[in-house]
Amino acid sequence: MATVVVLADFTEQGLRNAKERISHVDDVLELAKKSDVTVKHMYWTLGWHDVVAVCEAPDNETAFSLSAASRAPVRTETLRAFSFDEMKKIHGKMV
Repeated sequence: MATVVVLADFTEQGLRNAKERISHVDDVLELAKKSDVTVKHMYWTLGWHDVVAVCEAPDNETAFSLSAASRAPVRTETLRAFSFDEMKKIHGKMV
């Protein structure tokens, strides 16, 4: 399983209905489940991004972020994250 960090930003429509966004978490978790994605942690943040989620996905090609963005007034960016041990393996393959 690949670890991914999903950064989400509310669109103008999402900000207008900000109080309702928390109630949509169950929908996002169900969508993740259907995409074989496990949401390990989800945080609402102050700063550049509105929500940060740490997930495990079956591969780097998963369409979870795109699916979530198509159903909710958010824009997402997905980052592949590597553990210390994974980076050690990657560094070991460098030429």
